[in-house]
Amino acid sequence: MTASKKTLRICSKGHNYYKSSDCPTCPICEQERKPDSGFLSSLSAPAKRALENNGITSLQQLSIFSEKEILEFHGMGPASVPKLRDALKKNGLSFKKSD
Repeated sequence: MTASKKTLRICSKGHNYYKSSDCPTCPICEQERKPDSGFLSSLSAPAKRALENNGITSLQQLSIFSEKEILEFHGMGPASVPKLRDALKKNGLSFKKSD
């Protein structure tokens, strides 16, 4: 197996970073915007972006979706669902029941 060659990139904020994929996301910017607390802080960057890109920034907003709907979001993986389920449960909420 050969390793992919990483290329130097510079984001719009001037951060220098290396990436081997086509993903345009700057890891330095992602780390800077990671929340210190709340349910989004426990998620990976792709899962957090998946929710944010679909307008979900609160547990109340999350609770109107089913687990199946959440898993259809680009960037959301199955490892994030238990974290989301636990956060909802701790706040007296749950995912919408699937039809």
